[in-house]
Amino acid sequence: MSQRGFRAAVAQLASIPTDSLATAEKAAKTVREAAGNGARLIVFPEALIGGYPKGASFGAPIGIRKPEGREAYRVYYETSVRIDGPELALVAEAAAETGMVVVIGVIERDGATVYCTAVYIDGSRGIVGTHRKLMPTGGERLIWGFGDGSTMDVIDTELGRIGAVICWENYMPMLRMHMFAQGVEFYCAPTADDRDSWAATMRHIALEGRCFVLSSCQYITREAYGPDHESALGDDPETVMMRGGGMIVDPLGEVLAGPDFSGETVLYADLDPDRIARAKFDFDVAGHYARPDVFSLEVDTRPKAAVRRIGG
Repeated sequence: MSQRGFRAAVAQLASIPTDSLATAEKAAKTVREAAGNGARLIVFPEALIGGYPKGASFGAPIGIRKPEGREAYRVYYETSVRIDGPELALVAEAAAETGMVVVIGVIERDGATVYCTAVYIDGSRGIVGTHRKLMPTGGERLIWGFGDGSTMDVIDTELGRIGAVICWENYMPMLRMHMFAQGVEFYCAPTADDRDSWAATMRHIALEGRCFVLSSCQYITREAYGPDHESALGDDPETVMMRGGGMIVDPLGEVLAGPDFSGETVLYADLDPDRIARAKFDFDVAGHYARPDVFSLEVDTRPKAAVRRIGG
């Protein structure tokens, strides 16, 4: 491994859906443990802080919103977090102590709307960026707001250029191309997708972007959600709601760690950034292998506020 190389980690944890502060404490502890094992970058799952309400329908058949669904949303809203709140401050403190770079999935509260958001934390600078999921999938659209193009930046860190694409956003070719055009080197994929097919997607993206890909999904059982959670998967406390599958892939599609379905764990791999240039020798999708004379992509990165004040 070259002198620029470093160890990275993928944290396959379960959130505590009813207690975001306790989840943040768990994440902060994991940051410190991973740093103690030599890691300098760690990626956590989608919606770790705030929770991913697997199996819930929020009482919303077509044309009806049931009272119990409104109450379920109120409870979920109360477990969401502000970017400047105490939960992320705990994780940022652990990052500052260890010098780690952290990518972590949260349910972000902004006004009366919540968003599925990936937060970038740099140990030397604190919170340096966020990415709101552009397109919630299926029933997620009932409870999460939509992101816009203003939170799709790749972040410069001492380790290199880091970007996050959340769950099924990874199936959006134009979003991937936007990330590749920004020179993403360490492509982070927080997810709730624990299917066998997910591993193939992660390997494809690594090969397509000639970048390292780090994917993290929760390993969580029904018991963690508590007795009041509505679950289409039943109420057996031992039911596995999400089974993990975290993995790390190199720029030529070689799997360096995972996929792991064994339980809560932290996966590690040593990453050599020199592999990126070697891999792009024969394929740079946003460079020498592009055909801008035939194909072009326009990306609107302006924030889309519902109300814009014009004038004094």
